[in-house]
Amino acid sequence: MSRRANTIFLAIVTCLLWSTVYAAIKIGLKYETPLHFAAKRFIIAGLILLPFAGKLKDYISILTSHPRLVFQITLLQVILNYIFFYLGMNFVPGALGAVIVGSQPLITALLAAIITGNDSITRRKIFTIISGIAGIILISTARQALKLGSPAELLGVLLILGANLSTSLNNIFISMKSKGVNPIILNSISLFAGGIFIYIIAVIFERPAENEFPLIYWVSLSWISFVAAFAFSIWYKLLQRPEVKVSELNLWKFLIPVFGAILSWIIVPEEKPDIITITGIIIISSSLLFFFKGIKGVTLDRHINK
Repeated sequence: MSRRANTIFLAIVTCLLWSTVYAAIKIGLKYETPLHFAAKRFIIAGLILLPFAGKLKDYISILTSHPRLVFQITLLQVILNYIFFYLGMNFVPGALGAVIVGSQPLITALLAAIITGNDSITRRKIFTIISGIAGIILISTARQALKLGSPAELLGVLLILGANLSTSLNNIFISMKSKGVNPIILNSISLFAGGIFIYIIAVIFERPAENEFPLIYWVSLSWISFVAAFAFSIWYKLLQRPEVKVSELNLWKFLIPVFGAILSWIIVPEEKPDIITITGIIIISSSLLFFFKGIKGVTLDRHINK
């Protein structure tokens, strides 16, 4: 398998993993408050990576040689992103939330063009982003009508946009500043430290659940912890590759709602394929094929701008 094919394969696998967490999060939040649940997830995820990350001296080396990078990733990807995301989703309908979350590749493309200087916005990229967002809107509205009316819902939209901004900046910083840093250790430290911080916030502002948790809660918590541990590690590794541009890698995230819809059809008896969702899936898939068709090697912009 070529390096380019390997990047595409791993990006798709990572998006497939991420597409599974929304249902598991919904299950967990039936039994636990949002911040307590998120804190447990990230603490466990950070610990899961310990056997795969290296020796203790490797952790100490990264903490001492790249303290600013570790702080930025912990703050942007774990703390701000997930606090804004969980709070925002409490204020908006699920369909609207999915659309706002789906705008993240657009925010990433704009920020990458401004910050990096080598990740330009092209007409082909704009077309792909617009098509991807249109596909997400179709998939979302097939499940629930879009609406935005109350000030609380507007606040929710702003919070989710804040989460998108945080994760976009994090992707750019990893691509620019983490070359040569073990992505597994970087992910392990940021997840664990971020989980501890969120837990402290949860203790202050949330009342912990008093009932015993059923088996389904622990299964969902275990799964989303696993996904956080390994999906982010893979993504960070891809961002470190010199031929990978941040905005182009993030285009694959349009597949997350596609996989989510397909998994729902397979797993949930009440979910059936419908023409609107299928149309959205076709639009997203076609736009990605259009963008990446004919791109070979490592100099992606040379081909895109032709």
